Amino acid sequence: MTPKESGYWFPAEWEPHKATWLSYPHNEASWPGKIHTIYPYYHEFVKVVSQAEEVHINVNDEEMKKRVEDELARAGAAMRNIYLHIHPTNDAWCRDHGPAFVINPNAEIKKAIVNWGYNGWGNKYPHDLDDNIPLQVAHLLGLPVFSPGIVMEGGSIDVNGRGLLITTTSCLLNENRNPHLTKAGIEKYLREYYGVDEVFWLGDGIAGDDTDGHVDDLTRFVAPEVLITMVEPDPSDENHIPLKENLKMLKKLMLPDGKQPDIVEIPMPAPVYYEGQRLPASYANFYICNAGVIVPTFRCKQDQMAIDLLAQCFPNRPVIGIDSVEIIWGLGSWHCLSQQEPAVE
Repeated sequence: MTPKESGYWFPAEWEPHKATWLSYPHNEASWPGKIHTIYPYYHEFVKVVSQAEEVHINVNDEEMKKRVEDELARAGAAMRNIYLHIHPTNDAWCRDHGPAFVINPNAEIKKAIVNWGYNGWGNKYPHDLDDNIPLQVAHLLGLPVFSPGIVMEGGSIDVNGRGLLITTTSCLLNENRNPHLTKAGIEKYLREYYGVDEVFWLGDGIAGDDTDGHVDDLTRFVAPEVLITMVEPDPSDENHIPLKENLKMLKKLMLPDGKQPDIVEIPMPAPVYYEGQRLPASYANFYICNAGVIVPTFRCKQDQMAIDLLAQCFPNRPVIGIDSVEIIWGLGSWHCLSQQEPAVE
């Protein structure tokens, strides 16, 4: 039985959370020469999230556990909501290697975990420890597990919680993920294991993205019938054409009721470079938690516009900018680092 056959589905990120799952950053190869600079911002992120839900953090050993507890307490995190687990990881990107929680409020066991395979974005990086995380979390929580047996990353999809999923051809049809599967074959897995009815495909990702084009840097649902999408007004910028094409495709999207969704266009931040490398800075990499919407900011004039536009999309939640200029050197931001665990009654 698949999750869909068993009545489970992957809820939208804005639904109430029981917890947020993280894998504590420790891999210096991901932030060469400057991993120490990310911690004040990372701890601020944990502090905000912990105000209104549990935060579960995978750490490598007892020494790291003690150090992280001390640093989070010093940063003002709500320690009553912080739980650290010795689950060793290769890296910090829990959106992609962490547990995908599905729910069925009518089942005897209302929550389950989908154990997607994880291969370091097409075998680009070591991933043996990361690939174990969903099973370790399922064991810890005593939850049933569905194992599709294919590669899938949390950042490659987004859902509206009403049967619709968006993704990109540049990532999911890349031969470094599931070369044995056709587009139709991948769609079948998405429908059966995320519990959706429809899959809508976008095209290419943004410059600097080593994931081959994750949708969480491009386009996100902010409500069942509303999407935000990134646009690049500067025609000389390498993101201009891919994002323009993306918007053109989105305008053809129909919701199950036959209506078109509202599309909110958010201009990209000014390009961010480090050591000559273009980094995948995008306001779409926000994270929706119980305490608010946490948006990456990049020390440029576009930051406030992005916060204001997202505040209009989330009238009932605070929209909080947290500086991501140091974090983005790891080629991801707040959404890439986190995975939600839904609350279910």
